[in-house]
Amino acid sequence: MNKPEPQLTPPIIRPSSRWNSVTTSPHFVYVLIAPLFLILLAYVIYPFFQTFLQSIKMDGSFSLQNYSRFFSLEHTANLEALWTSVYISVLSVITCGIVGVGMAFLLERYEFPGRKLLSVLVLVPMALPPLIGVLSFEFLYGSSGIIPRGLQHLFHLEKPPFTLKGIWGVLVVHTFTMYTYFYMTASSAIKGLDPSLEEAAANLGANRFTIWRRVILPMLTPAIVAASLLVFMISMASYTAPLIFGIERTMTMQIYLSRTNGDLDMAATQSTLLSVVSILFLILMRWYQGARNYQNMSKGVSVHRTEVKSKAGRNTAMVLSFLGVLVLMLPILVIILLAFSEDGKWTTQVLPPSYTLDHFKDLFTDSKTWRPIANSFKISIAATIGNLLFGVAAAYAIVRMKFKGKTLLDILIMLPWALPGTVVAVNLITAFSEPNAFSFGQVLIGSFWILPLAYFVRHLPLIFRSTSSTLMQTDRSVEEAARNLGASWWYTFRRVVFPMALSGILAGTLLALVEGIGEFVASILLYTNKTTPISVEIFQRMYAFEFGTACAYGVLQIVMIIFVLYVSRKLTGGNAGSAI
Repeated sequence: MNKPEPQLTPPIIRPSSRWNSVTTSPHFVYVLIAPLFLILLAYVIYPFFQTFLQSIKMDGSFSLQNYSRFFSLEHTANLEALWTSVYISVLSVITCGIVGVGMAFLLERYEFPGRKLLSVLVLVPMALPPLIGVLSFEFLYGSSGIIPRGLQHLFHLEKPPFTLKGIWGVLVVHTFTMYTYFYMTASSAIKGLDPSLEEAAANLGANRFTIWRRVILPMLTPAIVAASLLVFMISMASYTAPLIFGIERTMTMQIYLSRTNGDLDMAATQSTLLSVVSILFLILMRWYQGARNYQNMSKGVSVHRTEVKSKAGRNTAMVLSFLGVLVLMLPILVIILLAFSEDGKWTTQVLPPSYTLDHFKDLFTDSKTWRPIANSFKISIAATIGNLLFGVAAAYAIVRMKFKGKTLLDILIMLPWALPGTVVAVNLITAFSEPNAFSFGQVLIGSFWILPLAYFVRHLPLIFRSTSSTLMQTDRSVEEAARNLGASWWYTFRRVVFPMALSGILAGTLLALVEGIGEFVASILLYTNKTTPISVEIFQRMYAFEFGTACAYGVLQIVMIIFVLYVSRKLTGGNAGSAI
């Protein structure tokens, strides 16, 4: 008789074994990235799409009337605003590029008296929040500024010899506050240049101009493109500088006026077109960067600084270094000076006539003065927590995992760089002025949570870029070794990946936090009386002629930004360019 075959009982899989089998599945990656795509869909794509829909609807039906109004030759305010914004942004890219790349080349390639001090102070403009930077230039060089008025009194002139105003005033402010983006990226690239390439070109008969044009600048192209994108987007979003220096028509100002006047359809149209221009510039820069290969294939050593030995050259360098230090420090010094001045006492004098400590006391003792500080910290911390969770997960997915749609995810995360703050605000207003699934059935406009959401969207790329840059520099084999030794995916991420990427994560987190505290462009459209942040409070105090209180807020912001820059520099090992 044939014996019945023994039945095989299925092995008992412990929960940990089940989890390991799930995490090793090729489909597990989609479980991780699905929430990332959902967040981007809900708070980037959906609001942008809702704004676009509003721009092409009129009385509930499809219409291009809003675009006809925008491009109308009878009322050219919008066309003038678009041209002015693009014109200022392109000029800002050029001027910032000349100053930033020139400073990077000077400080990285030459040794001269004053270089070390200048190399430390060259990043000082980053310590100025955008709104405070504009105000400092108005106090220094504006129509009633300290320097023009001082020269008028000194030389007994009928009127100030010069004043900053119009497009040139905006360009000076943009150049001073934004050249650091070019400086940081270019200086990192210059450190890696191989001098043997320049020597070879010189030996083949190339002059200095040809070497600059055919060797040095092409190698700096990726850094220049990255900085150009940042400067163009920030310039397109500029609101305070054109307002204070007397430029009546820019796209951000037109959007603000349309919004405050209740013309939401035109605000949506203006926002859509501003987004299109910014995205087209992004595509153009990416195409230019990808048109050629800029990888350095040389195995030579990096550039060494050349000492300036001639007496005339050293004296010139000392004088120029002193002037450079003075120009860099004046905006911060004038903000500190005015923070101690009494409100309402500074009228026609060159300098404030009386001073007080009350503004700084009020920051921490007066509940009315403290409320904007508390609001900014609450809003920024809430947004930064979201950026931290999203940025780390997205960076890990893109750098370490293989899945379909990786390029799309990368583009969607970087899309907020191409959306000015005004556009982000209008998109959120359009999308969340009524309850929907993405707002959990709540109306977010007018609530506390609309500002953290705006800051979250605005600063999506910061922690992502910083973390992904760090992960690219870490050895993947360490993580693979932990998995081969039986560690689960979560244990490996928590005990191996996260500690290795911690410096980049912290640097990006601090940067996102301080950017949130200084955010103004989106805040001015979304705040309420109960959620007024520091930046809007500074703006309101300025228009109430409470210069001392406004500048005291500014000093607080400057101190926080200097602290963040110092800590970030320590965390990234002095590689400032990795923060961008």
